[in-house]
Amino acid sequence: MSRRRKETLRELGLTPIWHRRADSALDESAPSTLASDRSVPKVNAAKEVTNDREAQISRMDWAQLKSTVAGCIACPLCESRTQTVFGVGDEQANWLFIGEGPGAREDKTGEPFVGQAGKLLDNMLRSIQLRRGEGVYITNIVKCRPPNNRAPEPGEAEQCRPYLKRQIVLIKPKLIVALGKVAAQNLLHTNENIANLRGMLHSYADIPLIVTYHPAYLLRSLTDKAKAWEDLCFAKATMQSLLAQ
Repeated sequence: MSRRRKETLRELGLTPIWHRRADSALDESAPSTLASDRSVPKVNAAKEVTNDREAQISRMDWAQLKSTVAGCIACPLCESRTQTVFGVGDEQANWLFIGEGPGAREDKTGEPFVGQAGKLLDNMLRSIQLRRGEGVYITNIVKCRPPNNRAPEPGEAEQCRPYLKRQIVLIKPKLIVALGKVAAQNLLHTNENIANLRGMLHSYADIPLIVTYHPAYLLRSLTDKAKAWEDLCFAKATMQSLLAQ
């Protein structure tokens, strides 16, 4: 490179262009674009693995999906689970209810929403003439129990997202009901609190979505049961409108 060109590039702030490599090793005393270049394939490889996994899951049928979830080790939640909790109900349901994650009882039984929260959910369903397993499917954002019943972390939810997405595609529900803040925020990709999400019609992949409280929360906050009843009435009216179309 000519001296004049070097001076021009230096004035423009475009130097150094490169660093000479020593015979035996890179010159570690100066920054090297080669070092940063080496990291690019790793990032791209990780993206390719993620995209390939999602593509594989997107082609699975029910049997393949259930088997894959049962053996999933994609995030650390697999280390403490007893078993995965895939979901339960009518696989061609009009109604899809989605919570946040399994609790201790669910981890033992392999079925979502059992125990007191499950009984309350069953009562909520009966209040609008629904029954578990009959035109209704129930699942969660994550398929493994988070330790101490904590909320799923973003990375954990992200690893389970392709599973849930495939479930929704296979079920083809007419209406999704998000149970609780965690489910609503993950499905809608928002940080809004539940008070701001209730009472309106949202959309997930062009499927109408309504937000209400999680049954476990309602067991601790009885005063909000009346609000949950309003949400259920709104959901029922919405479904009637959808079926009439």
